[in-house]
Amino acid sequence: MLKRVSDGFNVEIIGVDGGSTDGSRSIFPDTLECKKDRAAQQNLGARHASGALLLFLHADTILPDGWDWIVRKTLSDQAVALGAFTFKINQTFKGSIFIENSANWRSRAKQLPFGDQGLFMRRATFEQAGGFPDIPIMEDYAFVRSLRRLGKIITVPEAALTSGRRWQQHGVFKVTLVNKLMILGYHLGVPPAMLARIYRGRRDAEKLPTVA
Repeated sequence: MLKRVSDGFNVEIIGVDGGSTDGSRSIFPDTLECKKDRAAQQNLGARHASGALLLFLHADTILPDGWDWIVRKTLSDQAVALGAFTFKINQTFKGSIFIENSANWRSRAKQLPFGDQGLFMRRATFEQAGGFPDIPIMEDYAFVRSLRRLGKIITVPEAALTSGRRWQQHGVFKVTLVNKLMILGYHLGVPPAMLARIYRGRRDAEKLPTVA
């Protein structure tokens, strides 16, 4: 992941660690530390960034070749508030095509890409939206929804690869069902802290929650 990012032209890489114990901090030369909360981590990274464009990337997501020019070209259109890459799993297994197609339909038709697609925007747009909301889960979902009032949300054809381990470990049906329940619970007004406890109950407590 890091090599592909560092191959980009004139990029600044900021790593933020949420108290991991898997050696993630050794990947980045200067890693910021933060509480185990993805919204707080991403907001901290943005505060330390010096560029006019921001790209938020999960540690297990690999960007496509030429990603830096794709980001710049997409955001050169001032009508675009947010860009994301096409969702693709780095492994093929039963149900993987269904997951990819569903995620990309949601991303394009409903303008709702998720964090593991790589989210990029202008700093001014990020600040206008107020950054990621300070909630322990669904932060990318809530953030993207807030940006729809600021402009177009574009899913570019080039794909970012994300790990398929959680579907393989827990099963496609179970992971998909839990993810849908998280979205339903969010819209029904279930407190995000409660949703996070429910979600983390089916995963290793050391892993940050994510919905895709």
